[in-house]
Amino acid sequence: MMIFSGTGWLSILVLGGIAGALGKLLMPGKDPGGLFVTILLGMAGALLMTFLGHAMGWYAPYEGANLIGAVIGSVLLLILYRVIAQNRSRG
Repeated sequence: MMIFSGTGWLSILVLGGIAGALGKLLMPGKDPGGLFVTILLGMAGALLMTFLGHAMGWYAPYEGANLIGAVIGSVLLLILYRVIAQNRSRG
């Protein structure tokens, strides 16, 4: 199990912010949130791609998603959000 130092958590927040912002930039349109939600989106995208990467054998056991993986994960989460939001507005 990895234990992050203070600098590790700061780098996770910065990576999450950058990945979330790039994900929103690649998927223009009406999406929720400001800075906090954007950071969470990027962090969730990185987590999603880390789990997917481990399941597919792309990453070693203690390796996580990089910036590109986090951006791809955040775009996937935005697509999922839009599908769910669109279905709710129809019903």
